[in-house]
Amino acid sequence: MIVRLILLFALSAPSFCLTAAPRIAVLDFELKDLTLAPGIPAEIKRTASIKPLLEHELASAGYQIIHIPLSAQQDATSGVGYLFDHADAAANLGKQFAADYVLVGRLHKPSFLFAYLIGNLVRVGDQKLIGSYITESKGPNIDLVIKAVESLAVKIDDTLENRYTPPPPGKLKQQP
Repeated sequence: MIVRLILLFALSAPSFCLTAAPRIAVLDFELKDLTLAPGIPAEIKRTASIKPLLEHELASAGYQIIHIPLSAQQDATSGVGYLFDHADAAANLGKQFAADYVLVGRLHKPSFLFAYLIGNLVRVGDQKLIGSYITESKGPNIDLVIKAVESLAVKIDDTLENRYTPPPPGKLKQQP
């Protein structure tokens, strides 16, 4: 009886490891506003909305979201764009919180007419940048930001597990 239990456990143990949900930390997105009126409250609000929307989309696909406090993110950086440009530093931050991957993002706004959601996906284990994504968002409308976030989630998922299926149009709403 005990031998059967041990054998059953031994045979099923690898499947637990293979089906464990990847752990992703999504850092707060930085705003890189190149317009003549940088950093207006509406852009700061839009930038702040990206992380929770993306976390929601990735969680709905079965990824485990790892929360890294903003204070830890600020402690790990040497200035604006540092974690975005240094995969090793982003990976070290993710390692402190047991993440498998870290997504470092930026909202790049070169114009009043459009902005780009840019994300770098870093694999924590080997500190490698494994994905660099750009998604365009035309206009400041929240529905357009939501579509850009969905597109970003698809791109991240294509690199990882292919678990994500975007909701039909109009089904994703901004999280409180």
